[in-house]
Amino acid sequence: MNRSRNAEHRSTLQLQLEALDSARKLAAARLDDARLEKLQGVLDRAGSRRSLSADHTVVGVFGPTGSGKSSLINALSGTSLARVAARRPTTSSPLALVWGPAGSAELLDWLSVEERHDMPVASALSGGAGLILLDLPDFDSTASAHRLVVERMAGQVDVLLWVVDPQKYADAALHQGFLAPLASHEAVTLVALNQSDRLDQTGLAEVTASLSGILAAEGLGRVSVFPVSARTGAGLGALTAAVRTIVTRKGVFNERLAADVAAAAAELVEFTGLGDLALPGASARAGLAEGLTDAAGVGAVVDAVVASHRRDAHAATGWPVTRWLGALRPDPLRRLNLRRRDLDPILLRTSLPTGEPAQRAKVDRALRTYADTAAGSAVEPWRSSIRNAARSSVPGLMDGLDQAVAGTDLATGRRSWWWPVAGALQWIAFAALVAGAAWLGLLALGGFLQLQLPQTPRVEGFPVPTLLIVAGAGAGILLAVLSAVLARFGAMLRGRRARRRLSASVTQVAVDTVVEPVAVEISRYNAFRAAVAAATRQS
Repeated sequence: MNRSRNAEHRSTLQLQLEALDSARKLAAARLDDARLEKLQGVLDRAGSRRSLSADHTVVGVFGPTGSGKSSLINALSGTSLARVAARRPTTSSPLALVWGPAGSAELLDWLSVEERHDMPVASALSGGAGLILLDLPDFDSTASAHRLVVERMAGQVDVLLWVVDPQKYADAALHQGFLAPLASHEAVTLVALNQSDRLDQTGLAEVTASLSGILAAEGLGRVSVFPVSARTGAGLGALTAAVRTIVTRKGVFNERLAADVAAAAAELVEFTGLGDLALPGASARAGLAEGLTDAAGVGAVVDAVVASHRRDAHAATGWPVTRWLGALRPDPLRRLNLRRRDLDPILLRTSLPTGEPAQRAKVDRALRTYADTAAGSAVEPWRSSIRNAARSSVPGLMDGLDQAVAGTDLATGRRSWWWPVAGALQWIAFAALVAGAAWLGLLALGGFLQLQLPQTPRVEGFPVPTLLIVAGAGAGILLAVLSAVLARFGAMLRGRRARRRLSASVTQVAVDTVVEPVAVEISRYNAFRAAVAAATRQS
């Protein structure tokens, strides 16, 4: 049963470690380096401890100066190996009492403990299991090196046994510096109230209750307080039994590592926001595309398409005499370099102005609006990272938009089916006008020369040459008006079609350069939230 439980716990721990490592990688370049290094430190310590002896449980004994920490160790172990003296502080370097030395050397090397003493395996304290009991320097020592050792050991040992005395059990240096930050480690924490023989029963009960209340306020409500006396031996049996229970439980170091991972992940919760983010909807993407469409000069291109179509229509259907005048007007599309199809699409560029302050402002506004919508309930630094993802392509965005416009098929070379018909009718009307004018000219010349000419045919009393002139001119004017109306309508349709195609091209640029990078960052943020949640979940 224990083996099954330990295997399950190891599996849970492995999932926690993988989740914390994923959170660290996902937060790279988002969170500050110091925080990322701290996460890496937790992962490194966990990896190191898991590679070392699983048959030993390391119990670190911590305490302030004068708490009788070393005396308590001697009383628990039945030896006088721990250094006890009147000079303060006494313990200057860690000392290890080892029950079951086989396999402990590498673990003690990792702990940087040089002084080691082998103890008989048969012991009430060890319960026959591997136990390493560490006597550590006083955490309130005036020697800074001592405190550094204590801080390092507090992050490495499997079980933390804190020894306090009735005078300094509420010391802020102990509670604020060590116990409160390790609130998530209550499953591997023990507290011994030493020198209990100095108090009467009432005083001892009051101090014990006060200490328990302080621990509960710090999140250590399930940590038991053991009143003991290293001098008289009072309470040692209960403390010995508690240590033995933890040691024989096996795999306690996994519980310690799980608590370390959960505590490290808990510091990341403030960066997870209120919930997962969804990619902005169609309206937000449409707003982005509209803003970029405006900045890309699509409106000017559509106007040029309309004007060019009307110019071409006039050249094909206008009055033959005045067509050449229209041909002298510059083609609006050629002025924008949008009628060149002899180049590689990658090389095509328009003559639209790019990089103008007004254009940059439109792009910035469109990107900012989309990024703010995408960021939703995200908190820093993720809001900034999403904005940066939206703006990651800004340096080449305008060029991409210009290329998209230049590469869009505007169907500018297509002629309407009715243009040749209208053009032919115009030539017929013009021919009638010319024939009538020539006929009248001949009649005038014959009259001037006093030649006898045939009678001019008449229709309803009107000379045929005059009718030809009137009919030719009238038909030409009517055809020109009708052609202009049809050309205007066709240009409007051509402009709408061009706008749709240009908008589609610009939208694709927006998707490739803005929407997709933002989607990647949102996916990264959601994965970070999931990883943090998994890392904080303990079995």
